[in-house]
Amino acid sequence: MTNKLVILMSRGIDSEMSSVAFTLANGAQTAEMEVFVFLTSAAVDLVRKRGQQMTHVPPLDPLRTLMDSFLSRGGKIWACPPCVASRGYEPTDFIEGVEIKGASAMFEQVKAGAATLSF
Repeated sequence: MTNKLVILMSRGIDSEMSSVAFTLANGAQTAEMEVFVFLTSAAVDLVRKRGQQMTHVPPLDPLRTLMDSFLSRGGKIWACPPCVASRGYEPTDFIEGVEIKGASAMFEQVKAGAATLSF
């Protein structure tokens, strides 16, 4: 059994799947799992300052609330370096707590037995 979960996200602010993914990430934390979210492609836009304020899928909490809760409980959010660079973003463009890390960080967790979900 593992107590780790990696969530791979490629959908951005235009998709309700981003809210679903962070709802599940918070649920996994409630179940005492260590959770890592790896953002690729359009999902990188989710962590731009004010980007997550564009997404709210009732009856789920607003995306910003879900992300704040996730980060405050020790969740890790990693943004794909090439995806960040291709959009011209800098680390200062992101909300506090986001790290720019490559796929090797995600695969390290997978190799250690982390369960995975993708959105």
